[in-house]
Amino acid sequence: MTNVTTRKPFVVGVLVSALVLLVASIAFAMTGADDRRWSAARYGPGMMGYGPARGGGEPVKDIAQARRRAERFADRLDLRVGEVMAFADNYYAELEEPDGDLATEVLIDPRTGATWTEPGPAMMWNTRYGMMRGGGDSRNGPMMGAQGAGGMMGQGADPNGGGGPRSGSSRSSVSAAEAEQIAGRWLADSNSGLTVQTADAFPGYYTLHTMRGEAIAGMLSVNATTGAVWEHWWHGRFVTMTE
Repeated sequence: MTNVTTRKPFVVGVLVSALVLLVASIAFAMTGADDRRWSAARYGPGMMGYGPARGGGEPVKDIAQARRRAERFADRLDLRVGEVMAFADNYYAELEEPDGDLATEVLIDPRTGATWTEPGPAMMWNTRYGMMRGGGDSRNGPMMGAQGAGGMMGQGADPNGGGGPRSGSSRSSVSAAEAEQIAGRWLADSNSGLTVQTADAFPGYYTLHTMRGEAIAGMLSVNATTGAVWEHWWHGRFVTMTE
C-alpha cells in the first residue's frame, strides 16, 4: 500500500514544477510571437530571473549581433559580456561581473533579438541572479528536473540526495575539479560518448562544455552545493563561438 505521507511532497513538487514550466512556456511563446509585448513585462528581479530585453523584432544574423544584444541586457545589470556561442536554435552568452567573475547566462533569440536569462541552472540554481537569490530557504529539490533520471526541463542526478543551494548563499561544497568528475561520470553513465572541459564557476553552480572528440557538442551544469547535474538540451547543434 502506498504511503500517502511520502507521496504528498512528490505531488506538490510536480505541481510546482508544472507551474514554473507553464510560466516559462508563456515567456518563450510571447517572445516568439511578438517581442514588443515584453516591454510591459520587464519584471526585473523576480520569479524567472531578470526579464527579457526587447529585441525590436529584428533577426540576429551573426554572433557579433548576438553579442550586441547580450551587451544591452548586461548593461541593465552593470555586467559585461564574456563568451558568446552560436547554436542552431539560439545564441548563448556568459555575463561577467566587473571583476571578471562569472555572473549568469543568457539566451538570444535569433528570430527577434530578444534576450533573457537562460532557463535551467541560471534561473533555478543561480544564488545571485536567479530565482533562488534573496532571503529564506528556497531549496529546489526535485523541482524542474534537478534530481532523478528524467526530471522536468531536462535530465539530472543528485549524488548527495539533497535539494538545491540555500537561497542567497554562495556556499559551495563541490569544487570545480569535483564538478568535472561528477559531469564526466554522468556522461559515462549515459553512454553518450562525450567528455567535458573545464568547469566555469557561476554563483551556486558550474557550467561545462561537453565535447565529442575535439568538437563542442553542448553543455551541462553541476550544482555547487549538491552535485546535481542538469543538461542544457535546448541549444541544438553547436555552430561557433567567440571569447
